[in-house]
Amino acid sequence: MITGVSAWTRSAATADPSAAAYRAAVAGLQDELGALPAGEPVRLRKRTSNLFRVRRRAGGSALDVDAFAGVLSIDPDARSADVLGMTTYRDLVTATLPHGLAPLVVPQLGTITLGGAVAGLGIESTSFRAGYPHESVLEMDVLTGDGRVVTARRDNEHADLFIGFPNSYGSLGYALRLTIALEPVAPYVRLRHLRFSDPEPAADALASITRTRTWQGEPVDYLDAVALAPDRVVVVLGRGVPSAPYTSDYTGTKVFWRSLAERSEDYLSIHDYLWRWDTDWFWCSRGLGVQHPAIRPLVPRALKRSEGYWAAIAALRRSRAIDAYDRVRGRQREFVIQDVEIPVGRLPEFLARFDAEVGMRPVWLCPIRQHDPGVRWTLFSLDPHTTYVNVGFWGSVDVPVGTPAGTLNRRVEALVTECAGHKSLYSDSFYSREEFARLYGGEDYAELKARYDPGSRLPDMYDKCVAAR
Repeated sequence: MITGVSAWTRSAATADPSAAAYRAAVAGLQDELGALPAGEPVRLRKRTSNLFRVRRRAGGSALDVDAFAGVLSIDPDARSADVLGMTTYRDLVTATLPHGLAPLVVPQLGTITLGGAVAGLGIESTSFRAGYPHESVLEMDVLTGDGRVVTARRDNEHADLFIGFPNSYGSLGYALRLTIALEPVAPYVRLRHLRFSDPEPAADALASITRTRTWQGEPVDYLDAVALAPDRVVVVLGRGVPSAPYTSDYTGTKVFWRSLAERSEDYLSIHDYLWRWDTDWFWCSRGLGVQHPAIRPLVPRALKRSEGYWAAIAALRRSRAIDAYDRVRGRQREFVIQDVEIPVGRLPEFLARFDAEVGMRPVWLCPIRQHDPGVRWTLFSLDPHTTYVNVGFWGSVDVPVGTPAGTLNRRVEALVTECAGHKSLYSDSFYSREEFARLYGGEDYAELKARYDPGSRLPDMYDKCVAAR
């Protein structure tokens, strides 16, 4: 077993983290929570966030969780890792790849934390065969709202928390440590780009590959797609290979998403493949001018990563530069930033109606199927026997001046429900409390809340994801 890979920062942790150091950090966090005034709301103070909700200024006290970032150990034989909850996937992958291993699902942005992906919903191009990040969790230590730290597994007395924690968004507790399964990965990935002029055959291809994990007799290890236009869909097949005739680099002057329309085959190192969308934040860096041929060479590689874009967006929000620009041009815009899961059979219908009512391209398409159909995860109502496609769209749309805020986002929510889909909660939501309860756990959530946060120290899920706008 390999130990000592860590980014711990508190004095309780040393350069060689151990079980004792972890226990000391847990005790310190519990003491910090216990010292807060009774009944005062509690939240986390974190260096990074991948939430896009417009939120009021947070109240209550913030717990310092810097100590809970780092990889405690990797067991190459068991293909597992013991990881602290605030560890970013970039740091996690940096620790596992030297062993030829990776998490079963590595979300697209390197700043996403393991605990965040499990408390929310993470996906990527292995999700057609591996499901969600939480499905590879073997056990986890959770700090609950009443101050306990409980170890939850599928087969112990906290199994209800284990299956209720995913999609709870910090309303039941915070994952401090997780043991996760890993899988072997090849050093390179060969990509094939299949082009379709109609979303219906593209959806059929996604469904077929998810079912068989092959295309024309060849195994498929990675699968996603991009709808560049209503009549241009590129399905990207990836296969791990031991060697490559060349490797492309999309961290410098080239742009990955543009390559999908320019070439039919490509090779990337496994590292660069896992982070292919982190550079340029899919295609969203266009809005910051980073993809302009004259500007791109001047931008350091380190700034063309999700951390750099988060910093830029935060600065724009603080300065209100976007609002000022819209006033000058006499227009109004609505940000439509959503990830939704649509049954693959309804995907062409959803895209057609989305084009008619919102109109935004490109959009990301990532098939996903629950890895273990025998588990009913409490807080999201996906049919475990159905293949879904995550449709990701992130940008803004000009709307008539005077349009009520959230008009397009409300329409997207209605469209998702009409198509028997599911919406992720990392961005603005507009559901009524009754509809939210029907879609996200209802009485089951209330029972979990009563057991693990009876004093309501942690934010209620609806209040945090909807009402806190």
